Amino acid sequence: MSSEPTPQRPRRGAKPRVAVVFGGRSSEHGVSVVTAGAVLRAIDRTRYDVLPIGITADGHWALTADDPDRMAIAERSLPSVEQVAEPGGGGVLLPVEPARREVVYAEAGEVPKELGDVDVVFPLLHGPYGEDGTLQGLLELSGVPYVGAGVLASAIGMDKEYMKRVFASFGLPVGPYTVIRPRAWERDPDAVRKTIAEFAGDHGWPLFVKPARAGSSIGISRVTGPSGLEEALAQARHHDPKIIVEAAVAGREIECGVLEFPGGPRASVPAEILPGSAHDFYDFEAKYIDSAEGVVPAPLSEEQTARVRELALAAFEAASCEGLARADFFLREDGEFVINEINTMPGFTPISMFPRMWQASGVSYPELVDLLIQAALRRSTGLR
Repeated sequence: MSSEPTPQRPRRGAKPRVAVVFGGRSSEHGVSVVTAGAVLRAIDRTRYDVLPIGITADGHWALTADDPDRMAIAERSLPSVEQVAEPGGGGVLLPVEPARREVVYAEAGEVPKELGDVDVVFPLLHGPYGEDGTLQGLLELSGVPYVGAGVLASAIGMDKEYMKRVFASFGLPVGPYTVIRPRAWERDPDAVRKTIAEFAGDHGWPLFVKPARAGSSIGISRVTGPSGLEEALAQARHHDPKIIVEAAVAGREIECGVLEFPGGPRASVPAEILPGSAHDFYDFEAKYIDSAEGVVPAPLSEEQTARVRELALAAFEAASCEGLARADFFLREDGEFVINEINTMPGFTPISMFPRMWQASGVSYPELVDLLIQAALRRSTGLR
């Protein structure tokens, strides 16, 4: 029999209880664990009680140790929820009725134990089954406030095709792309190859082949010619049966953070990404393993800085975002910005650009975490 979990029901009037939920079933599981470790380290324990909950790679909700040091990248390897899960194998159950806030811990053959009420959930999952609106929908049904975007904005932010369609409908500049849907590939792969060849003929090589619903640059290939296309399609389809193929946009990579303050959302100073000579583009290893250089603030003119901040706020509103987002752009050689994507739960790892941009804008990491929790506590669940 395992020992009883330590968190207890808070007294009336006690500090707000924040459930930090991380891990998950997506290929970004390890990135989420690293993000959660940084957030757990930054949360002000004099203001909040914290309940860390990890979702394993196979979907089990586990009570975990509150130990940020075990949740960091070590020897170029990402951590997992299993490394910090409490022994015993019990599962954590969120409330399913809006009138209740109790979180329950259940083990096979044992009486379920209440861990206390939860006032707000800080969902730090990246990718499908967490950042795509699925977890947000569960929290809406439960009536528990949570940090970040709602169901619609989360779904838009995860699907690169519909994200671009929304941006275009609001008049935001997007680059050329084509979409390969699962049924089209299953019905006639040769027709799909012909479509990509025609797209390459119109826009030239290289092309970027991506899973339509994934993040952290996982599954993305830079294809310089027809010979590399089959491998790139296979790699993308390994992560998502729906594929998006984008034309390369020549220019600088610029990012801008958006954060919700009591008076409304504001944009940070922008940053510029410099992948370095070891990487063809800003891929997963460049982001998280090799710590590609990011210049904060980006060396832009006052007019360029104002423009990218304006576009970041416009993208935030177009996608109906809440809480936070990071908007990624290309600054073309003609001086015009093209939006690449928006991330509704950007990375919070120690090297992530979102907290670095806000630090350069005068908001420290602990202040950033506090602002997000307070924004969630001000907001109720439901249609927005």
